[in-house]
Formats: sequence, structure tokens, C-alpha cells
Amino acid sequence: MNIATAAPSVATREEPVGDLIARTLAEAGVKYAFGVISIHNMPILDAILRQGLITFIPARGEAGAMNMADAYARVSKSLGVVITSTGTAAGNAAGSQVEALTAGSPVLHITTQIDTPWMDRDRAAIHDVPRQPDMLKAVSKAYFRLWDANATVPMVQAAMTAALSAPSGPVSLEIPVDVQRMPAVIPFRIGLPPVARLAPDPQQLDTLADLVKKAKRPMLYLGGGSRNATAAATALVERGLCAVTSTNGRACVAEDHPRNLGAFNMTPQAQAVYDRCDLMIVVGSRLRGNETRNNALRLGKPLVQIDAEASQGGRNYPVDLFVHGDAALALEGLLERLPQSLGTDEAFAAEVLAARVKGEEGISRGLGVYSVLADALRDRVHKGALPFVRDVTIGNSTFGNRYVRLAAPHLGVHALGGGIGQGIAMAVGATLAAPGKKTVALLGDGGAMVNIGELATIVDNACDTVFVMMNDKAYGVIANIQDAQYANRQAYCRLHTPDFGLLAESMGLPHVRITNIDAFEAAFDKALAEAGPVLIEVDMTVIGPYAEAFGGPPAGAAGGAR
Repeated sequence: MNIATAAPSVATREEPVGDLIARTLAEAGVKYAFGVISIHNMPILDAILRQGLITFIPARGEAGAMNMADAYARVSKSLGVVITSTGTAAGNAAGSQVEALTAGSPVLHITTQIDTPWMDRDRAAIHDVPRQPDMLKAVSKAYFRLWDANATVPMVQAAMTAALSAPSGPVSLEIPVDVQRMPAVIPFRIGLPPVARLAPDPQQLDTLADLVKKAKRPMLYLGGGSRNATAAATALVERGLCAVTSTNGRACVAEDHPRNLGAFNMTPQAQAVYDRCDLMIVVGSRLRGNETRNNALRLGKPLVQIDAEASQGGRNYPVDLFVHGDAALALEGLLERLPQSLGTDEAFAAEVLAARVKGEEGISRGLGVYSVLADALRDRVHKGALPFVRDVTIGNSTFGNRYVRLAAPHLGVHALGGGIGQGIAMAVGATLAAPGKKTVALLGDGGAMVNIGELATIVDNACDTVFVMMNDKAYGVIANIQDAQYANRQAYCRLHTPDFGLLAESMGLPHVRITNIDAFEAAFDKALAEAGPVLIEVDMTVIGPYAEAFGGPPAGAAGGAR
């Protein structure tokens, strides 16, 4: 018998790489991709159009597209996807990708390259940029390049897996334009990318459990790496621990929980709490300088750290125990080793609550008349479980990062790296990730101008977004720093500010200007009730300044001013 003729015949199925990329993303559950169309990514975007399985959101610039994918990833708790072109286009996205890297956002950045015969040869081919891979590696958790058409599915899945695996982060995948057009074999089954979770050492958890049982005033310090561990963190607090969070770890325990200090993590009252704490467990936090006074804050002792990235162990503070593993698995394992009630000091819990109340009162007092605005946001955002996006602005630094409560950790989106001008674009991604919810975005006039074109993207997609713009016609924090530290020599901080009413009208964006703070609450409620985007401009030049001037961090310290 001729074996060749007896074997079943299977027709080889092929399609261009661009089509297979679109198919692989769709089968992995990707619903949205963000980017800017170019001749170098048309094979992929044309496939997305024809297949109709993914909605592509055309941004006005690659920087904005990356911010959109970043915010989408945070709010949806899934993969964000951005598609750019080669050279300058990939470079435009790099600054925003630094933000995604800082925040640990799982973003897949699909970018392109020139045709393979000319790639990496520095022969000045059109759109060729020397050392593009070096640039991408510098702003990525991992970098991949697709050389072979038949490696398309494994390569895309490898990039997705790298982005989603803890510690998560943005991953760049370069695909030369000629490879995008090559025929590739379609696998019988593509499937979802595998994402592994690192299990901690059981003996380390035994040691940690013994420490918790002996402690009377134990605390959890919850960072952004704890966002997948909310149930376990809350259960530990219910058993007797107290909690404090970084700004990126907010709401890992409910922000109105009486045992949660929240992100009031750097006040004198917080320091007094830390000094009384007899066990602090830092979970998924880098203990960033701008939340520890550049590591000058005294944290509780013994100090334990849990992190999925081993290189973070003891990096900013010496630790008595480092547990290497996934935050949720570690805290779940700790729970299994503890009794239902720990018999901890209830007087200490009362001190934590008092410290939080004192912090909230201090913020409200410093806001002056704007406490009306902050209270309205605080109430609606928390009760409505709304996504809350914040640009780097005085409003965010004073009350947005701490005072306005979040209903869940994934609903808070802010520029963790301290770069201004990302709020408008982030609002696009956050809104699309939360259908049926109104996204609230807090902006400043100076930062808004950085990516002002993305307001057109908001209108284009009828995003359900309420922008609250605090307009003082300046980089207000810079002006305050110059007043405080440079003998009132204000320079380069009062740039031309457009008439935002006219600008909004030209874009078809509803606009409300507030010149009396008592009118804010009604305007805000009306905007929340209506479909589509609204820009509420709070004219601080008419209403007046905050009661206490915010001058940024102390001289020489890390902070969010640009």
C-alpha cells in the first residue's frame, strides 16, 4: 500500500500575516485596539476592518494611542493593544509607553519595521530609524521581532503572555511590513495565551504566618501589584490587620473601611502609625520616593515584602523577610495559615482611622471653596463605581489622588510617572473599558494642551466622559514653586490659553463654564446624567485660588511636576 495515498488529505489553509495577527488578537479576547494608521501597518488594520472582530480606535497621535491602551488595560483588567508605525511613529509612543512601564500596565505595542532586506543596515531607507529596537527595549518589559511568517501565532502569544504575566508591563512586537504581507499557515486552533502565576515558597509563608500571629499592630502596605489580591487583602483586614496603600494600590481594601488608612501614607499622623506598627507587610509596591519622602519615612518593623519581581526585594528598604510570588497567591496562602480572628490591638485600629480622618480634614481645609467640588466628586465617583482618570494637575495632587474615593482598584487611572497631559487620552481607554458607566476625568488647562487633539477622538467615539478642567491659565504648580523657591520669578508657566468654550464648540463637544463654585454640583450631576462627553471648565481666575498654595514636593525631592 502506498502510505502517501492512503493518508487523509488536509488542505493547507493560508492567509497573510496581517490577517493572522488580527485573528490571533481576536481569539485572545481583544475587543479594542488603538493607534494611528500608516502605510506600514495597513496590512494589519485592513484585516481588522475586514474581519470586524476588533474595534480600532484611531487616535490623533501615537502618544495618545498608547495612553488609551494603557488606561484600557487598567480599567478592563485585561490586555491593552496599540498599533503604530515604524520610526517616528514608534518614537511618538515611547514617552507614553514609559508611563505604562511605570504603572505595570499589560499593553501589547505592535509596531512595524521597513522591509527585511533593508532592515538594521542603516542604509537610510525611507522610514528607517537606526537602533529602533534599542529604543523599544528601553521602554518595554520585553521586546520581540517577527521574522518568519509561520511563527506569527506563537510570537504574538509570547508577547501577550509576557505583557500579562506578573510583573505585568508593556511589550513591544516589531513586524516588518513585508512580513505582514507574507502568506502564513493558519493553525487548526489558536487559543488563549498562557499566563502563569508564581507560587510563593510555603516555608516563607509559614514564617510570615508566625510573625502575623505574634503581632498586635500588623499592617498591610498595598501597592499596584496588589490589584489582583483584593479579596485576600480584605479578608486579612477583617481578621485584624490594618492597611495603608500607595496611590496605585488604592481600594485594594475598601476606601471607606475603618481599618484602612488609604493613600494618606505620608502625613505626620501616618508616621506616628508606622512607629507603633509591630509588623508591616509590603505587597506589590516599589515604595516609590514620592510616597516615602525618598525613603526617609520610617516604616513598621519587622518589615516583610511580597513581590512577583525578585529584583524588587529590599531595593528601597532593608527587609526582614522577602516572599517571592504572586500577591494573591501569597495572601491567600497566608490566610490559610491564620486563625479567623487574630486578637490584634483595637486601639491601634482606632489610631489608623483617626489618622485618615485627620488627613481628609487637612485636604478639605486646604481646598477652601473648592471643597464643594471635591466632595461632589468624592460622593459620585465612589457611589457610582465610576472610573476616575486624573491628569497631573494641582487638583489631582491635592485631592484627586487621596480624597476622592475609588470603588475598586481598577477604576483609578492616573499618570503614575508624573508626566502631564495624558488625562484626555487615558479617558478614552477608561471609558471604552467600562461600558454603561460614566468616566470622570480631572484635568488642568496646561496639561490638557499637550494632547488636546484627543478631544476629537472623544467626540468621534461618543465617549461617556465628564471632564472637569481646573483652569488657572497657567502651569499652576510651577508658578507656585517659583513663588516659593525662586523669589516669585514666574517664567515659562503662563503660556497662551485658548478659549475652551470656542474650542469645544468647534469639536462638537458640550461645554459648561463654572464661574461660581456653587454652580458646580448641579452642572456635574447634569453631565453625569446625559449621554456622551461633556467638558466642565472651572474658571479659577474668576473663583480664586485654593486656600493653601500647592508648591509641589520639597526642593530636591521626587514629585509630579513636569
